[in-house]
Amino acid sequence: MDNLIGRVPPLPRYILAALLLCGLILAMIVPRAAILRNGKEVRLEVVPVDPRDLFRGDYVVLGYRIGTVDQPKDAEKSFRRGQKVFVTLHPDANDKFRAVAISAEQPAVSGSDIVIAGSVSSPSNCPLNETGARDCKLGSRAVDVRYGLESYFVPQGEGKKIETTEKSRLEVVAAVTPSGQAAIKRLLIDGKPVYDEPPY
Repeated sequence: MDNLIGRVPPLPRYILAALLLCGLILAMIVPRAAILRNGKEVRLEVVPVDPRDLFRGDYVVLGYRIGTVDQPKDAEKSFRRGQKVFVTLHPDANDKFRAVAISAEQPAVSGSDIVIAGSVSSPSNCPLNETGARDCKLGSRAVDVRYGLESYFVPQGEGKKIETTEKSRLEVVAAVTPSGQAAIKRLLIDGKPVYDEPPY
């Protein structure tokens, strides 16, 4: 095999290597670009995370209100860590989407409801109160879910504005496909776009 490769002139080998590299890059970019182009937009409220973890290099670490999904105390269904789940989102009066249900199977939705896919990071936790803080006195339990939207790349040197902004002023607009796949489309501060993800 080595002898066969050695017989191929250098130029075709370089071209083949370049084509292979381009193919790998396209395989990473095309699916995300399809989500950004074709997904339905949802506005998501950001909740506080550990300030020490908020900014790591050129990535902003984000937590979401929809990352904690309430379940009634008497809920029969339990979930396990790492399990794939589908969360139904419904817009509130301010057009921000809230998690209203969680299921192991993708549910049918109608109207303005949207389903987003995620994985369970903690199967049993305290729910969030109206301020976004954990409150174990609310009489229910919650499931923590990650959606792959928890870190966001920021151009080098431009993250200070986000790092010093109160989290209550931050929002994320995500694109969600009918299958539940999601990607961050834009980052807002006080309702105004500060970073837009290019559609490629």
